[in-house]
Amino acid sequence: MAMQNKLRYVFFGTPEFAAVVLEGLCAAGMPPVAVVTNPDRPQGRKKVVTAPAVKLSTIHYSLSTPVLQPEKLDEAFINELRALNAEVGVLAAYGKIVPRAVFNIFPKGIVVVHPSLLPKYRGATPIQSAILGGEDLTGTTLFVMDEKVDHGPVLGSAQIPLLDMDTYSTLADKLAEASAVLLVETLPKYVVGEITPVPQSEVGATYTKKFTSEDGRVDLEEDDAVAIWRKVRALNPEPGVWTMKDGRRMKILAADLVDGRLSLTKTQFDGELPKDMPFA
Repeated sequence: MAMQNKLRYVFFGTPEFAAVVLEGLCAAGMPPVAVVTNPDRPQGRKKVVTAPAVKLSTIHYSLSTPVLQPEKLDEAFINELRALNAEVGVLAAYGKIVPRAVFNIFPKGIVVVHPSLLPKYRGATPIQSAILGGEDLTGTTLFVMDEKVDHGPVLGSAQIPLLDMDTYSTLADKLAEASAVLLVETLPKYVVGEITPVPQSEVGATYTKKFTSEDGRVDLEEDDAVAIWRKVRALNPEPGVWTMKDGRRMKILAADLVDGRLSLTKTQFDGELPKDMPFA
């Protein structure tokens, strides 16, 4: 624990996934010397300015470390980072492209949390893509950032079963918790030179894409039941899954697959409250 307490790192992250990782590190006695997250943004229909989940976590843990929220990773921000004298960065779902000038500040670079078993499912949507791909095993990988997408050398990984009942939300929580455990085990050893990064293999490398509302559209009469079921689990809450029924747009919020047949268990027409009832 003494070695962990002396570890100086900066945490980069923004959404709930990153907040769970940060909370796991803090609970293990490994708080960062600073947190970098996106600026507060208007959210919801009322456009209420809301702090990102990672910032809220630092408040919850009463961390005395500064919270940096740069709009741009410019020279002023780089100078602010350099003054922290951190050994390494840790990045989990930060939401901005990090230039070389930033990760070169840290003697040990930036260790990235990626919720897939790299080199499979590189890119922005590995959790959703694993569900859509029908995987029964996924996991999380720690690698050292370079200038290519999810390409840098690997420090370690952990496997997680992907269950039939897993949705994006449940799987993201499991992967975030596993990532925190892996970081607690790996980061101190990497910083003192006990772990050597291993180059990724390009064999089996795949890439994910960002999903749009159109990706969530399904045809209950024509589309394969298993494909729809996977979409419902993977693409809720964002961008959401929907179909047209009686000339109206209907969101499919939850569904089951029973003996190969799809059963919709929660739906919502635009402008109405969700309904928890089977749909035949």
